[in-house]
Amino acid sequence: MSQLNRLFSVAPMMEWTDRHERFFLRLISRHALLYTEMVTSMAVLHGDRERLLGFNEEEHPVALQLGGSEPAELAEAARIGADFGYDEVNLNVGCPSGRVQSGRFGACLMKEPELVAACVEAMQKAVTVPVTVKCRLGVDEQEPEEVLPAFTARMREAGVRSLTIHARKAWLKGLSPKENRTVPPLDYPLVHRIKQEFRELEIIINGGIRTLDETAAQLAHVDGVMMGRAAYETPYELAEVDRRFFGAKTPVKSRGEIVRGFYPYLERRLAEGVPLHAMTRHILGLFQGVPGARAWRRHLSENAVKPGAGISVVEEALSCVDDPVPAAMTEA
Repeated sequence: MSQLNRLFSVAPMMEWTDRHERFFLRLISRHALLYTEMVTSMAVLHGDRERLLGFNEEEHPVALQLGGSEPAELAEAARIGADFGYDEVNLNVGCPSGRVQSGRFGACLMKEPELVAACVEAMQKAVTVPVTVKCRLGVDEQEPEEVLPAFTARMREAGVRSLTIHARKAWLKGLSPKENRTVPPLDYPLVHRIKQEFRELEIIINGGIRTLDETAAQLAHVDGVMMGRAAYETPYELAEVDRRFFGAKTPVKSRGEIVRGFYPYLERRLAEGVPLHAMTRHILGLFQGVPGARAWRRHLSENAVKPGAGISVVEEALSCVDDPVPAAMTEA
């Protein structure tokens, strides 16, 4: 098993976990493992690699998630990703979108474990960083109690040492990708049983986990927790991650400190022509639950899109909110 610490990670999320979001989250947690959005192997091979794969050194530890089903293509894409400096390459076997299905990858690969194994083996031969897999409990009419243990066993045979399981089935027809994130019922006990059966594997659980208390409860059963939408919608939930799960002694930053810590990055990217709203859309949820949060979101949403918008827009938005000192900073 690799030395990469997957005790707590933030899930790969399309249109959400881009490089701006990852840099912002790194200001909140130094140790959480961050993932890219899913990038297809074909895009890596034929697209603008700097745009697709470029990241900031401060983002480490950071993993690249790939989508695809052709072993040779995935192997080359993994090699390119490793050369970019990613700490891990993850294969997506969980995305249920129609576009992904038409490309014969994502969740539909749960029906083809031999093909997944061939992909993983080819990727492992191409890189020295860990190759991991993220999957569902099963798809459509599959019986998770039968499918998931068999799939896990095949991944173990293929050399996978870390498996992330989204604790829901995926329905490839009848549910939208958004509905697939919430409608199929969660089955945490099945993932816990997988860990009991495959003790030598690192099992990471994903799906519906929204708080650090829920994270701690899951860690009694599995090796790590991957948080998804909650990490994006209420990012300050991550403020205690380092102290609580990684033994860090550093003070917890206030929300205002995090925002001002983001300024140098914003200024650098603005100078490169990145529009302000492309970055500030990721920080809208930072003050969730704090007086003035709605005014913060509104000011950013209305003004960051204006031509020439700069740091002053964010500073003005900060004046709309209270910035309570974290409890951890006031403890004796």
